Amino acid sequence: MTERQGPIRVMVVDDHPMWRDAVARDLAESGFEVVATAGDGEQAVRRARAAAPDVLVLDLNLPAKPGVQVCKELVGHDPALRVLVLSASGEHADVLEAVKSGATGYLLKSASTAELLDAVRRTAAGDPVFTPGLAGLVLGEYRRLAAEPAPAADAGEPGAPRLTERETEVLRLVAKGLSYKQIAERLVISHRTVQNHVQNTLGKLHLHNRVELVRYAIERGLDGG
Repeated sequence: MTERQGPIRVMVVDDHPMWRDAVARDLAESGFEVVATAGDGEQAVRRARAAAPDVLVLDLNLPAKPGVQVCKELVGHDPALRVLVLSASGEHADVLEAVKSGATGYLLKSASTAELLDAVRRTAAGDPVFTPGLAGLVLGEYRRLAAEPAPAADAGEPGAPRLTERETEVLRLVAKGLSYKQIAERLVISHRTVQNHVQNTLGKLHLHNRVELVRYAIERGLDGG
């Protein structure tokens, strides 16, 4: 992986103009490059495909097309896109629906500006970011999904991808919900090395993002112990 060049490119989607403008201004003043904004779902999909942001800061309650549908379409189109949901709702159903549609983070609108800026940075780095109290809920949902019969072939089949010992170790820590920074500290390696291991693992397993990686790990019991 190459080092990121230039500022993190962010797009803000919210149907309230004052809120949308305030978030975009806070991001721009903190060194992010705000490449686009949108006020409804249809506009969001169209503009995001044209602007190609690194991170989409997305409200769920949008006219024309709901936020979860926007997320699903855009992540399906570009799996490298990171989506941070910024919502007034802390309802568990909303959080889980957002995660299933491809969001890697979920922050409540009651968060401070500093928390938002930190969340966008961490989301861009590939870390899952959740308002305190929601991370456990999401992990619990992964476990529930993992308990269901999976249509995928059994991992023990001939030709199943072989992970190195270090890749398996990193995968186990990812499944426990540790951030890349925490994994790097625990294994005494660099943040970049952790990212490289995760990217290699995604490639070997033909997965697209960290959400799928965590589910894969839990299905194989790597989150225990």
